[in-house]
Amino acid sequence: MESWKLKLKGNWNETKGKIKQKYADLTDDDLLYTEGKDDELLGRLQKKTGETKEKLKEWIEKL
Repeated sequence: MESWKLKLKGNWNETKGKIKQKYADLTDDDLLYTEGKDDELLGRLQKKTGETKEKLKEWIEKL
C-alpha cells in the first residue's frame, strides 16, 4: 500500500487538520474520507487546490 494512503488511514483527523491549515478554503465535505475511496478524495482535493494528484500524494506523505 502506498504511504500516502497509510497516512490517511492512520490518523485521519490529524491529517485532515493539517490539510485544512494549508488549504483553508476546503470544507468538511471536501475532506470526507471513506476507506477505499482514496482516489475520490484526491480528485476533490485536486479540483479545489489546483495541485496535481502526484504533488498532493507527496505532500500528504510528508505530513
